[in-house]
Amino acid sequence: MPSGARPRTYGPAMDTPPVPLTPPLRTRSRAALRPVLRAMDAVTLLPRGAAALALTVTGRARSACSLLRAAPPSGAPRPAPVRVAGHAVASVLLGALSLALAGVTLLALARGPFYGFVDRGPYDDSWGGPGKAGAWLAHFAVSVPCCLAALTALYGLVGLHDRLLAPLLGRRRPGWVLPTALLCCLAGALFAWAFVRQLP
Repeated sequence: MPSGARPRTYGPAMDTPPVPLTPPLRTRSRAALRPVLRAMDAVTLLPRGAAALALTVTGRARSACSLLRAAPPSGAPRPAPVRVAGHAVASVLLGALSLALAGVTLLALARGPFYGFVDRGPYDDSWGGPGKAGAWLAHFAVSVPCCLAALTALYGLVGLHDRLLAPLLGRRRPGWVLPTALLCCLAGALFAWAFVRQLP
């Protein structure tokens, strides 16, 4: 700054300093990781629900709510153990469905981007065959939308689970949540039954 020059100030009628248009790097990183973290929450629903059910049976319903990430606010009435147990069972069933979707995702990854490593051929009857490059490319093209659909479903299951636990937090639950959750729980129960049936 030249000697004698007054420092530039900003006021309502003066020029304002430029405001950055892009969010900070940390905020953008968190936003990019949010779908991955939500998918991880979905995968852990079953073990968290099972542990919450065990805690409820042993008389530790408040700890069970904390494990389900639905601890009531300070000063709020303690939810009934039967209600906590019901939500824990729903978490287990939704978790079973989440694990099925996670398995679909892993299978799509193995049979898509890594198809050439898990299947050594021959590729005469494979999609995109008989060449290895064509089969690999075809499986990759199919696996990408499958992975995206499964991850989207995992993200939606976590959101459904959060809304299902609203009464434990003293909030009102939307009317569509319970029937949707029951249908998803039924799907999770059928998957668990089919998985147990195929065990030796």
